[in-house]
Amino acid sequence: MCGIVGVFDIQGKCAIDQEILARMNQTQFHRGPDEGGLHTEPGVGLGHRRLSIIDLSSGHQPLFNEDGSVVVVFNGEIYNFVDLLPELQALGHIFRTRCDTEVIVHAWEQWGEACVERFRGMFAFALWDRNQETLFLARDRMGVKPLYYGFAQDGMLIFGSELKALTAYPACGREIDPCAIEEYFAYGYVAEPRTIYKNSYKLPPGHTLTLKRGQPLPQPREYWDVPFQPATIPEQEAQEELVRLLRESIKIRLVSEVPLGAFLSGGVDSSAVVAMMAGLSNNPVNTCSISFGDPAFNESEYAAQVATRYKTNHHVAQVDPDDFDLIDKLAAIYDEPYADSSAIPTYRVCELARKTVTVALSGDGGDENFAGYRRYRWHMNEERMRGLLPTSLRRPLFGMLGHFYPKADWAPKIFRAKATLEGMARDTVEGYFHIIALMNNEMRERLFSDKLKRALQGYRAVEVLHRHDAKSGERDPLSRVQYLDIKTYLVGDILTKVDRASMAHGLEVREPLLDHKLVEWASGLPSTYKQNGGEGKFIFKKAMEPYLSNDILYRKKMGFAVPLASWFRGPLKEKVRSAVLGPVLAQTGYFNIDYLHELVDQHQSGLRDYSTALWTLLMFESFLRNQQVS
Repeated sequence: MCGIVGVFDIQGKCAIDQEILARMNQTQFHRGPDEGGLHTEPGVGLGHRRLSIIDLSSGHQPLFNEDGSVVVVFNGEIYNFVDLLPELQALGHIFRTRCDTEVIVHAWEQWGEACVERFRGMFAFALWDRNQETLFLARDRMGVKPLYYGFAQDGMLIFGSELKALTAYPACGREIDPCAIEEYFAYGYVAEPRTIYKNSYKLPPGHTLTLKRGQPLPQPREYWDVPFQPATIPEQEAQEELVRLLRESIKIRLVSEVPLGAFLSGGVDSSAVVAMMAGLSNNPVNTCSISFGDPAFNESEYAAQVATRYKTNHHVAQVDPDDFDLIDKLAAIYDEPYADSSAIPTYRVCELARKTVTVALSGDGGDENFAGYRRYRWHMNEERMRGLLPTSLRRPLFGMLGHFYPKADWAPKIFRAKATLEGMARDTVEGYFHIIALMNNEMRERLFSDKLKRALQGYRAVEVLHRHDAKSGERDPLSRVQYLDIKTYLVGDILTKVDRASMAHGLEVREPLLDHKLVEWASGLPSTYKQNGGEGKFIFKKAMEPYLSNDILYRKKMGFAVPLASWFRGPLKEKVRSAVLGPVLAQTGYFNIDYLHELVDQHQSGLRDYSTALWTLLMFESFLRNQQVS
């Protein structure tokens, strides 16, 4: 895997400062420790860091076409390049290498902006066509690979694989966007296309951006979306087709000239990937797992079952239950506030994997494709209840009941009805937002200062979901929220987490369950094949029954979490107090200090579990401190 950077003079041909370009490129050394390259010409500068995976001897970048008029820097893998290469040769294109990068420049010459529609893989690239005076930026359909761009104060367009590459440019502004703060404290990440900084953006998945020198700035263009077109297919046939598509997706991801393996958590998705890999490989699969001392978080015994069944070369490392030294390092890795605490074990499993392999396959995407999250079941139950009453009656009735029902985190679950009652008063999108928000509307209202509320000008994070829902069309309730997760949580949280954690160790991660052909097919399956009798991922589990035991397939989902609640009352008690109640957050003027005290005091006394809110604040404070020293 690699890192790319660039500078483009949109209006003229100003000389590009090579020293600055090199500095931007060097910020991403971890993404490509094998070699680096730069190209500059009037008004254009491109940089690349390379992690060599395919065509080790000749895949150097920036890479040019035959006459040097088209140049590309590329991060990712085009898995179908072996099919595109002879097609392009037959059309008269001359190749000097056998790498997927060169396919991009010739595909651009042949098909222009539509070239991305021919690519199957994960990618983010920038291509400069001198003859057309055009800079073309593109990101893969699912958003596996990141691409940031922004408009510097000197008028230059700058871009990179990570936000730190942009902030290394001296004229890059670092004014924090209040709307990004609102999104972060709702979702735990800043949602596409926004970043934490004004005038810096993420190119959304499945989008391209074409910039022609001297012409007005365009908006990104969408070239692909998840179709969710309903299809009729018998259950047994669907199971067989799922196995075929998964095998094909894995097979094309096994091409590598460096050691390759897989993550194996012991959950359904990673276990299925390993099972399919074992059937496609003549050699034992290299697998890596993380174990936890706390049995409530430990899946290692299930990973060991799969490893034994498929005779893998299995490697296990135990995460210390007090492995919280990474907090400040995570802020440096993610460049903007990021609050998924599973970033800690993800960082550790990538660290473990890199000791034996350079490429690892993961099981990411299974929950979104096949409705595996428990929250889908909760949402569907609420949707059925919402359907019993018209909105005109439901909103005032349940709104009143939710308002007066006491918050009872301490009580048995059957008595904790406040959230359900509040959810019943909302529409579909607002109800789902209420389920997934790390800090709900009431908490954020109390958390934010009057100064920040004024700066927000009425903006609310739920608008992210409303924007995507407006494109979802007339879909069934389950497909509707799957679509929302694919557009937000998958790319903003899951894929961001894996990309940064893996790239911090020079490790490439490939996600076969996010192959766009498999995603398109799965999106059209009947919802009863996904959620059936309260069982998530129903068709996926049925298809995997010949390959995995019932212990793997049908046990309670555990996730990849860390014991925050106990950390914050024990070994991290003082760190939380000093960070959340210290000068860094106070000096921003963003927060209600009295409410910060309430969160800390009530959590540490055991009266409430505010561990998620405190972790979110802790990571925001760490981001601010890291921003000050960078």
